[in-house]
Amino acid sequence: MPVTPQFIRELEGIVGAEGVVATPEGRLTYECDMHTFYKGAPDAVCLPTSVEQVAAVVRLCREASVPIVPRGSGTGIIGGAMAPHGGVMVSTTRMNRILELDQANRCATVEPGLINLWLTTAVNDRGYFFAPDPSSQMVSSIGGNASTNAGGPHCLKYGITVNHVLGLQVVTGAGEVVWLGGKVQDRPGYDLTGVVVGSEGTLGIITRVIVRLLHVPEAVKTALAVFSSIEDASEAVSGIIAAGIIAAALECLDEPVIRAIEEGIGAGYPKGAGAVLLIELDGPRAEIEAQTPRVEEICRAHHALEIRVARDEAERALLWKGRKAAAGAFGRLGSNWLLQDTVVPRSKLPEIIRELVAISRRYGLLIANVFHAGDGNLHPVLFYDDREPGQLERAKEANEELLRACIALGGSVTGEHGVGLDKAQNLTLQYAPADLNFMARLRRVFDPRSLMNPGKLLPSHPACGEAFRPSEGMRLPTGTWV
Repeated sequence: MPVTPQFIRELEGIVGAEGVVATPEGRLTYECDMHTFYKGAPDAVCLPTSVEQVAAVVRLCREASVPIVPRGSGTGIIGGAMAPHGGVMVSTTRMNRILELDQANRCATVEPGLINLWLTTAVNDRGYFFAPDPSSQMVSSIGGNASTNAGGPHCLKYGITVNHVLGLQVVTGAGEVVWLGGKVQDRPGYDLTGVVVGSEGTLGIITRVIVRLLHVPEAVKTALAVFSSIEDASEAVSGIIAAGIIAAALECLDEPVIRAIEEGIGAGYPKGAGAVLLIELDGPRAEIEAQTPRVEEICRAHHALEIRVARDEAERALLWKGRKAAAGAFGRLGSNWLLQDTVVPRSKLPEIIRELVAISRRYGLLIANVFHAGDGNLHPVLFYDDREPGQLERAKEANEELLRACIALGGSVTGEHGVGLDKAQNLTLQYAPADLNFMARLRRVFDPRSLMNPGKLLPSHPACGEAFRPSEGMRLPTGTWV
Protein backbone atom coordinates (compact mmCIF):
# COMPACT_ATOMS: atom_id res chain seq x y z
CA MET A 1 0.00 0.00 0.00
CA PRO A 2 1.39 3.47 -0.85
CA VAL A 3 2.15 5.92 1.92
CA THR A 4 -0.56 8.60 1.74
CA PRO A 5 -0.70 12.09 3.31
CA GLN A 6 -3.20 10.68 5.82
CA PHE A 7 -0.73 7.94 6.73
CA ILE A 8 2.00 10.57 7.26
CA ARG A 9 -0.33 12.42 9.62
CA GLU A 10 -0.91 9.22 11.57
CA LEU A 11 2.87 8.76 11.89
CA GLU A 12 3.16 12.32 13.15
CA GLY A 13 0.48 11.54 15.70
CA ILE A 14 2.79 8.84 17.12
CA VAL A 15 6.24 10.48 17.02
CA GLY A 16 5.36 14.15 16.54
CA ALA A 17 5.79 16.28 13.43
CA GLU A 18 9.50 16.76 14.26
CA GLY A 19 9.93 12.98 14.30
CA VAL A 20 8.85 12.41 10.68
CA VAL A 21 10.92 13.14 7.57
CA ALA A 22 8.71 13.16 4.48
CA THR A 23 10.15 15.81 2.14
CA PRO A 24 11.89 14.56 -1.03
CA GLU A 25 15.22 16.14 -0.05
CA GLY A 26 14.96 14.78 3.49
CA ARG A 27 14.20 11.26 2.34
CA LEU A 28 17.09 11.41 -0.10
CA THR A 29 19.44 11.53 2.90
CA TYR A 30 18.30 8.00 3.78
CA GLU A 31 18.38 6.43 0.31
CA CYS A 32 21.48 4.32 0.98
CA ASP A 33 23.90 3.16 3.62
CA MET A 34 27.68 3.38 3.23
CA HIS A 35 27.46 0.93 0.33
CA THR A 36 26.20 3.52 -2.15
CA PHE A 37 26.03 0.91 -4.90
CA TYR A 38 22.43 0.24 -3.79
CA LYS A 39 19.87 3.01 -3.44
CA GLY A 40 16.22 3.17 -2.52
CA ALA A 41 14.60 6.07 -0.68
CA PRO A 42 11.79 5.42 1.82
CA ASP A 43 8.41 7.11 1.53
CA ALA A 44 8.85 8.43 5.05
CA VAL A 45 11.37 8.27 7.89
CA CYS A 46 10.34 7.98 11.55
CA LEU A 47 12.62 9.06 14.40
CA PRO A 48 11.08 7.51 17.53
CA THR A 49 12.37 8.22 21.03
CA SER A 50 10.75 5.34 22.93
CA VAL A 51 9.90 1.67 22.71
CA GLU A 52 6.20 2.53 22.77
CA GLN A 53 6.57 4.75 19.73
CA VAL A 54 8.46 2.05 17.81
CA ALA A 55 5.73 -0.50 18.57
CA ALA A 56 2.97 1.91 17.54
CA VAL A 57 4.71 2.68 14.23
CA VAL A 58 5.17 -1.02 13.47
CA ARG A 59 1.51 -1.77 14.24
CA LEU A 60 0.37 1.11 12.03
CA CYS A 61 2.52 -0.12 9.14
CA ARG A 62 1.32 -3.67 9.66
CA GLU A 63 -2.32 -2.62 9.46
CA ALA A 64 -1.64 -0.72 6.24
CA SER A 65 0.73 -3.38 4.76
CA VAL A 66 3.52 -0.80 4.48
CA PRO A 67 7.13 -2.11 4.40
CA ILE A 68 9.36 -1.24 7.38
CA VAL A 69 13.11 -0.68 7.15
CA PRO A 70 15.00 -0.52 10.49
CA ARG A 71 18.05 1.75 10.47
CA GLY A 72 20.75 2.69 12.95
CA SER A 73 23.57 5.05 12.01
CA GLY A 74 23.52 3.91 8.38
CA THR A 75 27.17 2.83 8.48
CA GLY A 76 26.53 -0.65 7.10
CA ILE A 77 28.07 -1.65 3.79
CA ILE A 78 25.64 -4.32 2.57
CA GLY A 79 22.72 -2.24 1.31
CA GLY A 80 20.82 -3.32 4.40
CA ALA A 81 19.52 0.07 5.58
CA MET A 82 17.93 1.34 2.39
CA ALA A 83 14.37 0.99 1.13
CA PRO A 84 14.11 -0.86 -2.20
CA HIS A 85 10.32 -1.05 -1.82
CA GLY A 86 9.78 2.39 -0.29
CA GLY A 87 7.73 2.24 2.89
CA VAL A 88 8.65 3.61 6.30
CA MET A 89 12.20 3.71 7.60
CA VAL A 90 12.45 3.58 11.40
CA SER A 91 15.69 5.22 12.53
CA THR A 92 16.72 4.67 16.15
CA THR A 93 19.34 7.43 16.30
CA ARG A 94 17.35 9.40 18.90
CA MET A 95 17.24 6.37 21.21
CA ASN A 96 20.86 6.68 22.33
CA ARG A 97 20.95 6.51 26.14
CA ILE A 98 22.82 4.26 28.54
CA LEU A 99 19.93 3.09 30.72
CA GLU A 100 21.91 1.16 33.33
CA LEU A 101 25.52 0.38 34.21
CA ASP A 102 25.45 -2.77 36.34
CA GLN A 103 29.05 -3.09 37.51
CA ALA A 104 28.25 -5.94 39.91
CA ASN A 105 27.00 -8.09 37.04
CA ARG A 106 29.48 -6.63 34.52
CA CYS A 107 26.84 -5.54 32.04
CA ALA A 108 25.06 -2.48 30.71
CA THR A 109 21.58 -1.88 29.31
CA VAL A 110 21.58 0.57 26.41
CA GLU A 111 19.27 1.90 23.75
CA PRO A 112 20.00 0.80 20.17
CA GLY A 113 21.11 4.21 18.90
CA LEU A 114 24.00 4.47 21.37
CA ILE A 115 27.28 4.86 19.47
CA ASN A 116 29.57 1.88 20.08
CA LEU A 117 32.57 3.85 21.32
CA TRP A 118 30.46 5.94 23.71
CA LEU A 119 29.89 2.90 25.90
CA THR A 120 33.59 2.14 26.36
CA THR A 121 34.23 5.84 27.00
CA ALA A 122 31.55 5.81 29.70
CA VAL A 123 32.96 2.81 31.59
CA ASN A 124 36.69 3.04 30.92
CA ASP A 125 37.47 4.99 34.09
CA ARG A 126 35.84 2.16 36.04
CA GLY A 127 38.22 -0.36 34.46
CA TYR A 128 35.80 -1.84 31.90
CA PHE A 129 35.31 -1.82 28.14
CA PHE A 130 32.90 -3.05 25.46
CA ALA A 131 34.85 -5.52 23.34
CA PRO A 132 33.20 -5.48 19.86
CA ASP A 133 35.10 -2.81 17.94
CA PRO A 134 34.17 -2.55 14.26
CA SER A 135 36.24 -0.03 12.35
CA SER A 136 33.15 2.19 12.32
CA GLN A 137 32.85 2.14 16.12
CA MET A 138 33.23 5.92 16.32
CA VAL A 139 29.94 6.33 14.42
CA SER A 140 28.12 2.98 14.29
CA SER A 141 25.35 2.17 16.77
CA ILE A 142 25.17 -0.82 19.10
CA GLY A 143 21.73 -1.69 17.74
CA GLY A 144 23.18 -1.78 14.23
CA ASN A 145 26.16 -3.82 15.44
CA ALA A 146 23.75 -6.35 16.97
CA SER A 147 21.56 -6.43 13.85
CA THR A 148 24.49 -7.33 11.60
CA ASN A 149 26.47 -9.27 14.23
CA ALA A 150 29.43 -6.99 13.61
CA GLY A 151 33.00 -8.07 14.27
CA GLY A 152 36.13 -5.98 14.42
CA PRO A 153 39.88 -6.28 14.88
CA HIS A 154 39.64 -7.64 18.42
CA CYS A 155 37.04 -10.32 17.68
CA LEU A 156 39.94 -12.75 17.21
CA LYS A 157 40.30 -13.00 20.99
CA TYR A 158 37.05 -11.58 22.33
CA GLY A 159 34.48 -12.78 19.81
CA ILE A 160 31.91 -10.99 17.68
CA THR A 161 28.88 -9.01 18.84
CA VAL A 162 26.70 -12.06 19.59
CA ASN A 163 29.25 -13.15 22.21
CA HIS A 164 28.65 -9.89 24.10
CA VAL A 165 24.87 -9.56 23.90
CA LEU A 166 23.12 -11.02 26.93
CA GLY A 167 19.59 -9.88 26.17
CA LEU A 168 17.45 -7.86 23.79
CA GLN A 169 14.15 -6.07 23.77
CA VAL A 170 12.60 -6.34 20.32
CA VAL A 171 9.50 -5.04 18.59
CA THR A 172 8.65 -7.91 16.25
CA GLY A 173 7.15 -7.61 12.82
CA ALA A 174 3.84 -8.51 14.45
CA GLY A 175 4.08 -5.38 16.62
CA GLU A 176 4.73 -7.29 19.85
CA VAL A 177 7.29 -6.07 22.39
CA VAL A 178 9.31 -9.04 23.67
CA TRP A 179 12.36 -9.54 25.90
CA LEU A 180 14.85 -12.20 24.85
CA GLY A 181 17.64 -13.34 27.15
CA GLY A 182 18.69 -11.23 30.11
CA LYS A 183 21.40 -10.73 32.71
CA VAL A 184 21.33 -14.38 33.77
CA GLN A 185 23.49 -16.23 31.27
CA ASP A 186 22.08 -19.75 31.67
CA ARG A 187 18.48 -19.52 30.46
CA PRO A 188 16.21 -22.44 29.51
CA GLY A 189 14.59 -22.78 26.11
CA TYR A 190 15.66 -21.74 22.67
CA ASP A 191 18.40 -19.16 22.20
CA LEU A 192 16.20 -16.53 20.57
CA THR A 193 18.72 -13.82 21.48
CA GLY A 194 21.19 -15.53 19.17
CA VAL A 195 18.51 -15.76 16.48
CA VAL A 196 17.82 -12.02 16.51
CA VAL A 197 21.48 -10.96 16.65
CA GLY A 198 22.54 -10.93 13.01
CA SER A 199 18.97 -11.00 11.65
CA GLU A 200 19.49 -7.59 9.99
CA GLY A 201 16.11 -6.14 10.89
CA THR A 202 14.14 -8.89 9.15
CA LEU A 203 12.58 -10.16 12.39
CA GLY A 204 11.95 -6.90 14.20
CA ILE A 205 13.46 -3.69 15.56
CA ILE A 206 15.87 -3.86 18.49
CA THR A 207 14.89 -1.33 21.17
CA ARG A 208 17.09 -2.35 24.14
CA VAL A 209 20.38 -4.25 24.37
CA ILE A 210 21.94 -5.80 27.47
CA VAL A 211 25.65 -6.11 26.73
CA ARG A 212 28.56 -7.71 28.52
CA LEU A 213 31.34 -5.49 29.89
CA LEU A 214 34.90 -6.81 30.25
CA HIS A 215 37.73 -5.80 32.54
CA VAL A 216 40.47 -3.75 30.91
CA PRO A 217 43.52 -6.06 30.56
CA GLU A 218 46.51 -5.52 32.81
CA ALA A 219 48.91 -5.04 29.91
CA VAL A 220 48.70 -4.30 26.18
CA LYS A 221 51.50 -4.46 23.64
CA THR A 222 51.09 -3.41 20.01
CA ALA A 223 53.64 -4.10 17.27
CA LEU A 224 53.95 -3.50 13.54
CA ALA A 225 55.66 -6.19 11.49
CA VAL A 226 56.77 -5.19 7.98
CA PHE A 227 56.92 -7.66 5.06
CA SER A 228 57.85 -7.52 1.41
CA SER A 229 54.66 -9.33 0.36
CA ILE A 230 51.16 -10.00 1.62
CA GLU A 231 51.81 -13.72 1.16
CA ASP A 232 54.66 -13.61 3.72
CA ALA A 233 52.46 -11.67 6.15
CA SER A 234 49.71 -14.29 5.77
CA GLU A 235 52.14 -17.10 6.45
CA ALA A 236 53.26 -15.29 9.61
CA VAL A 237 49.63 -15.11 10.78
CA SER A 238 49.23 -18.85 10.29
CA GLY A 239 52.47 -19.40 12.20
CA ILE A 240 51.30 -17.31 15.17
CA ILE A 241 47.96 -19.10 15.36
CA ALA A 242 49.61 -22.52 14.97
CA ALA A 243 51.91 -21.70 17.91
CA GLY A 244 48.85 -21.42 20.16
CA ILE A 245 49.22 -17.69 20.72
CA ILE A 246 45.82 -16.01 20.93
CA ALA A 247 46.56 -12.43 19.98
CA ALA A 248 43.99 -9.76 20.73
CA ALA A 249 44.24 -8.67 17.08
CA LEU A 250 46.12 -9.59 13.91
CA GLU A 251 45.38 -7.05 11.17
CA CYS A 252 46.96 -7.15 7.72
CA LEU A 253 47.26 -4.30 5.20
CA ASP A 254 48.91 -4.46 1.78
CA GLU A 255 50.95 -1.91 -0.16
CA PRO A 256 48.12 0.07 -1.85
CA VAL A 257 46.26 0.50 1.45
CA ILE A 258 49.46 1.47 3.28
CA ARG A 259 50.18 4.09 0.64
CA ALA A 260 46.66 5.54 0.83
CA ILE A 261 46.71 5.70 4.64
CA GLU A 262 50.10 7.41 4.74
CA GLU A 263 49.05 9.96 2.13
CA GLY A 264 45.87 10.62 4.09
CA ILE A 265 46.75 10.68 7.79
CA GLY A 266 50.38 9.57 8.19
CA ALA A 267 50.05 6.74 10.70
CA GLY A 268 53.73 5.84 10.52
CA TYR A 269 53.39 2.79 8.27
CA PRO A 270 56.48 2.35 6.05
CA LYS A 271 55.77 3.44 2.49
CA GLY A 272 56.91 0.91 -0.07
CA ALA A 273 56.33 -2.11 2.18
CA GLY A 274 54.52 -4.97 0.51
CA ALA A 275 52.42 -5.53 3.63
CA VAL A 276 52.27 -4.78 7.33
CA LEU A 277 50.87 -6.89 10.12
CA LEU A 278 49.42 -5.03 13.10
CA ILE A 279 49.78 -7.31 16.11
CA GLU A 280 48.23 -6.67 19.50
CA LEU A 281 48.73 -8.82 22.59
CA ASP A 282 46.89 -8.19 25.83
CA GLY A 283 46.35 -9.90 29.16
CA PRO A 284 48.45 -10.49 32.29
CA ARG A 285 51.75 -8.63 32.04
CA ALA A 286 53.87 -11.76 32.54
CA GLU A 287 52.04 -13.53 29.74
CA ILE A 288 52.53 -10.65 27.32
CA GLU A 289 56.22 -10.40 28.12
CA ALA A 290 56.60 -14.12 27.41
CA GLN A 291 54.61 -14.06 24.16
CA THR A 292 56.23 -10.99 22.58
CA PRO A 293 59.62 -12.52 21.72
CA ARG A 294 57.91 -15.66 20.42
CA VAL A 295 55.73 -13.60 18.06
CA GLU A 296 58.77 -11.67 16.84
CA GLU A 297 60.59 -14.93 16.21
CA ILE A 298 57.70 -16.30 14.13
CA CYS A 299 57.49 -13.10 12.07
CA ARG A 300 61.22 -13.16 11.34
CA ALA A 301 60.97 -16.82 10.35
CA HIS A 302 58.48 -15.69 7.70
CA HIS A 303 60.76 -12.98 6.33
CA ALA A 304 59.68 -9.93 8.32
CA LEU A 305 61.85 -6.99 7.30
CA GLU A 306 61.23 -5.00 10.48
CA ILE A 307 59.31 -5.33 13.74
CA ARG A 308 58.42 -2.13 15.54
CA VAL A 309 56.85 -2.19 19.02
CA ALA A 310 54.82 0.86 20.03
CA ARG A 311 56.74 2.69 22.77
CA ASP A 312 53.77 4.37 24.41
CA GLU A 313 50.00 4.84 24.23
CA ALA A 314 50.30 7.70 21.75
CA GLU A 315 52.24 5.58 19.24
CA ARG A 316 49.86 2.67 19.76
CA ALA A 317 46.86 4.93 19.14
CA LEU A 318 48.43 6.22 15.92
CA LEU A 319 49.00 2.71 14.60
CA TRP A 320 45.36 1.88 15.28
CA LYS A 321 44.19 5.17 13.80
CA GLY A 322 45.74 4.11 10.51
CA ARG A 323 43.91 0.79 10.56
CA LYS A 324 40.58 2.31 11.55
CA ALA A 325 40.90 4.97 8.84
CA ALA A 326 41.63 2.50 6.04
CA ALA A 327 38.10 2.58 4.58
CA GLY A 328 38.20 6.36 4.39
CA ALA A 329 41.42 6.21 2.38
CA PHE A 330 40.06 4.06 -0.45
CA GLY A 331 39.11 7.14 -2.49
CA ARG A 332 42.81 7.82 -3.02
CA LEU A 333 43.15 4.52 -4.90
CA GLY A 334 40.27 4.73 -7.33
CA SER A 335 36.96 6.33 -8.19
CA ASN A 336 34.79 3.21 -7.77
CA TRP A 337 35.16 0.01 -5.82
CA LEU A 338 33.45 -3.13 -4.58
CA LEU A 339 34.22 -4.04 -0.96
CA GLN A 340 34.15 -7.74 -0.19
CA ASP A 341 33.72 -9.46 3.18
CA THR A 342 34.58 -13.12 2.78
CA VAL A 343 35.96 -15.66 5.22
CA VAL A 344 38.15 -18.72 4.97
CA PRO A 345 39.45 -21.03 7.69
CA ARG A 346 42.60 -19.48 9.13
CA SER A 347 44.73 -22.33 7.86
CA LYS A 348 43.61 -21.49 4.29
CA LEU A 349 44.59 -17.82 4.49
CA PRO A 350 47.88 -18.10 2.54
CA GLU A 351 46.10 -20.13 -0.14
CA ILE A 352 43.26 -17.65 -0.67
CA ILE A 353 45.70 -14.72 -0.71
CA ARG A 354 47.60 -16.39 -3.55
CA GLU A 355 44.32 -16.94 -5.40
CA LEU A 356 43.31 -13.32 -4.79
CA VAL A 357 46.57 -12.09 -6.33
CA ALA A 358 45.96 -14.37 -9.32
CA ILE A 359 42.39 -13.05 -9.76
CA SER A 360 43.70 -9.48 -9.72
CA ARG A 361 46.12 -10.31 -12.52
CA ARG A 362 43.57 -12.25 -14.58
CA TYR A 363 41.05 -9.41 -14.57
CA GLY A 364 43.55 -6.56 -14.75
CA LEU A 365 42.10 -4.86 -11.67
CA LEU A 366 43.69 -3.40 -8.58
CA ILE A 367 42.60 -5.39 -5.52
CA ALA A 368 43.71 -3.80 -2.26
CA ASN A 369 43.62 -5.73 0.99
CA VAL A 370 42.94 -4.81 4.60
CA PHE A 371 41.61 -7.61 6.73
CA HIS A 372 41.20 -9.35 10.07
CA ALA A 373 43.90 -11.88 9.33
CA GLY A 374 43.66 -13.72 12.64
CA ASP A 375 40.20 -15.12 11.95
CA GLY A 376 40.47 -15.39 8.17
CA ASN A 377 38.04 -12.51 7.52
CA LEU A 378 39.08 -10.86 4.24
CA HIS A 379 38.13 -7.38 3.07
CA PRO A 380 39.53 -7.17 -0.47
CA VAL A 381 38.61 -3.96 -2.28
CA LEU A 382 38.15 -4.33 -6.04
CA PHE A 383 38.77 -1.02 -7.80
CA TYR A 384 37.30 -0.11 -11.18
CA ASP A 385 36.40 2.97 -13.18
CA ASP A 386 32.76 3.01 -14.27
CA ARG A 387 33.67 5.51 -17.00
CA GLU A 388 35.67 2.78 -18.73
CA PRO A 389 33.47 0.32 -20.70
CA GLY A 390 33.60 -3.21 -19.31
CA GLN A 391 35.40 -2.44 -16.05
CA LEU A 392 32.34 -2.79 -13.83
CA GLU A 393 31.50 -6.12 -15.43
CA ARG A 394 35.06 -7.36 -14.89
CA ALA A 395 34.94 -6.25 -11.27
CA LYS A 396 31.69 -8.14 -10.67
CA GLU A 397 33.05 -11.26 -12.34
CA ALA A 398 36.22 -11.08 -10.24
CA ASN A 399 34.11 -10.57 -7.13
CA GLU A 400 32.01 -13.67 -7.85
CA GLU A 401 35.12 -15.73 -8.58
CA LEU A 402 36.60 -14.70 -5.26
CA LEU A 403 33.41 -15.61 -3.39
CA ARG A 404 33.33 -19.03 -4.99
CA ALA A 405 36.99 -19.62 -4.17
CA CYS A 406 36.34 -18.84 -0.49
CA ILE A 407 33.34 -21.17 -0.37
CA ALA A 408 35.40 -23.93 -2.01
CA LEU A 409 37.95 -23.60 0.80
CA GLY A 410 35.27 -24.07 3.44
CA GLY A 411 34.58 -20.38 4.01
CA SER A 412 31.57 -18.06 4.06
CA VAL A 413 30.22 -15.22 1.93
CA THR A 414 30.36 -12.86 4.91
CA GLY A 415 32.31 -12.60 8.11
CA GLU A 416 30.97 -9.49 9.83
CA HIS A 417 29.30 -7.07 7.44
CA GLY A 418 26.19 -9.20 7.05
CA VAL A 419 24.18 -10.09 3.96
CA GLY A 420 21.69 -7.28 3.31
CA LEU A 421 20.88 -6.81 -0.34
CA ASP A 422 24.51 -7.09 -1.43
CA LYS A 423 24.96 -10.81 -0.80
CA ALA A 424 21.42 -12.15 -0.60
CA GLN A 425 21.70 -14.04 -3.89
CA ASN A 426 25.09 -15.44 -2.87
CA LEU A 427 23.58 -17.40 0.04
CA THR A 428 22.66 -20.09 -2.49
CA LEU A 429 26.39 -20.80 -2.78
CA GLN A 430 26.49 -21.71 0.89
CA TYR A 431 23.07 -23.15 1.79
CA ALA A 432 20.86 -25.86 0.35
CA PRO A 433 17.22 -25.08 -0.56
CA ALA A 434 16.05 -26.86 2.59
CA ASP A 435 18.23 -24.57 4.73
CA LEU A 436 16.88 -21.44 3.04
CA ASN A 437 13.31 -22.67 3.40
CA PHE A 438 13.81 -23.20 7.13
CA MET A 439 15.18 -19.66 7.52
CA ALA A 440 12.22 -18.23 5.61
CA ARG A 441 9.73 -20.07 7.83
CA LEU A 442 11.51 -18.81 10.95
CA ARG A 443 11.37 -15.28 9.56
CA ARG A 444 7.59 -15.50 9.13
CA VAL A 445 7.15 -16.49 12.79
CA PHE A 446 8.49 -13.08 13.83
CA ASP A 447 7.13 -11.18 10.82
CA PRO A 448 3.99 -12.93 9.47
CA ARG A 449 3.36 -10.39 6.72
CA SER A 450 6.99 -10.16 5.51
CA LEU A 451 7.09 -6.39 5.99
CA MET A 452 10.34 -6.13 7.96
CA ASN A 453 13.26 -5.12 5.74
CA PRO A 454 11.93 -6.90 2.63
CA GLY A 455 14.39 -8.03 -0.01
CA LYS A 456 17.24 -8.33 2.50
CA LEU A 457 19.21 -11.27 3.94
CA LEU A 458 17.38 -14.12 2.19
CA PRO A 459 17.71 -14.56 -1.57
CA SER A 460 15.00 -14.40 -4.18
CA HIS A 461 14.64 -18.14 -4.34
CA PRO A 462 11.68 -20.52 -4.63
CA ALA A 463 12.77 -22.20 -1.40
CA CYS A 464 12.34 -18.95 0.50
CA GLY A 465 8.72 -18.61 -0.49
CA GLU A 466 9.11 -14.97 -1.45
CA ALA A 467 9.84 -13.28 -4.75
CA PHE A 468 12.06 -10.21 -4.74
CA ARG A 469 10.55 -7.40 -6.81
CA PRO A 470 13.03 -4.54 -7.23
CA SER A 471 11.75 -1.02 -7.60
CA GLU A 472 12.21 0.90 -10.82
CA GLY A 473 15.72 2.26 -11.26
CA MET A 474 17.17 0.10 -8.51
CA ARG A 475 20.43 -1.73 -9.03
CA LEU A 476 20.37 -5.43 -8.29
CA PRO A 477 23.20 -7.42 -6.67
CA THR A 478 24.22 -8.52 -10.18
CA GLY A 479 24.67 -4.87 -11.17
CA THR A 480 21.90 -4.85 -13.78
CA TRP A 481 19.26 -2.13 -13.85
CA VAL A 482 15.53 -2.72 -13.96
